Amino acid sequence: MLALLIRSVIIGLVTAALLLVAVPDLRSGLLSDFSFADNDDEKPVELVSFNYAVKRASPAVVNIYTRNYTGNDRLALNTQGLGSGVIMSAKGYIVTNYHVVAEADQVIVALQDGRIFTAQMVGKDQRTDLAVLKVQADNLPVIPVNDRYQPAVGDTVLAIGNPYNLGQTTTYGIISATGRTGMSFYGRQDFLQTDAAINRGNSGGALVNSRGELVGINTASFQQATDLETYGISFAIPYGLTEKIMNKLIADGRVIRGYIGIDGRDVNPVMARLLDAEQQRGVMVSGVDQGGPADKAGIQPQDLIIKIDGQAVRGARSAMDMVTDTRPGSTLDVTLIRDGETLTLPVKVGDERQRR
Repeated sequence: MLALLIRSVIIGLVTAALLLVAVPDLRSGLLSDFSFADNDDEKPVELVSFNYAVKRASPAVVNIYTRNYTGNDRLALNTQGLGSGVIMSAKGYIVTNYHVVAEADQVIVALQDGRIFTAQMVGKDQRTDLAVLKVQADNLPVIPVNDRYQPAVGDTVLAIGNPYNLGQTTTYGIISATGRTGMSFYGRQDFLQTDAAINRGNSGGALVNSRGELVGINTASFQQATDLETYGISFAIPYGLTEKIMNKLIADGRVIRGYIGIDGRDVNPVMARLLDAEQQRGVMVSGVDQGGPADKAGIQPQDLIIKIDGQAVRGARSAMDMVTDTRPGSTLDVTLIRDGETLTLPVKVGDERQRR
């Protein structure tokens, strides 16, 4: 019995050996199934990297150095400030923050390829904390943009700039919130909030997405704006607003904003009912500038504005945008509800600089 068993095993082994010799594919298949690859031959694990985005965007992010004249000596200059900027056009237009260049007598721009230029001030806007510079140069790298991209909470973003003059640095995070208001150095503003680190020197640099496309212009951390001890709360000016302000500064040297002279607040359903208004969206006028365009047109406190030039008013912010985007001298038809009655009043838009 034992001899029969041994004989069967030997026959089986011989048969298997003959099959492996006769059919090489079978041998390779078995070896691949039952062998372990040497560590040196293992396929490397693919790492998540944003190198492509950085390579696309970083050449267009410049270092900015500002200088001031020393006393009355127009030849002696002292370095005063530090910041970053973004090349927006092959024509040499560079966007940075207002607070980076506001008091500068001279602005020096250093490109990542080693070129250095003295920049001309095109215009600056304190309200949005944006400024536009221009350099005369050829073959400028331009930041990639995508007009169809809409920032959303959770999107990956990279902040590129020159913190503390260490040299160009990239930090990583996500968009934490959109439409943040009231956190600017210079009054009401809409911001993208991110947890990507933004430090002194990053101001005016680029916030880009994972494709290297411009998302916004870095402006401040919450700590810089409020002097509170915080971490992971930074802000950027959205690309859409940046482009709009840049074009206005290039065209006029300043941002010309319309003004009608009212203060208002958003209306909720309870307030609308108290005002005998069925509409639940709009702006309730809380104050009117005496002698201003709205006052002259007959707009009064407690009026509920529901449309401007036929466009529905969604809230105080949208109403303000409609007015400020209108050229002074134009007429806006303001539709409002007063004591349950709907009125439409023509208002001649003034220049914001004339506001008392």
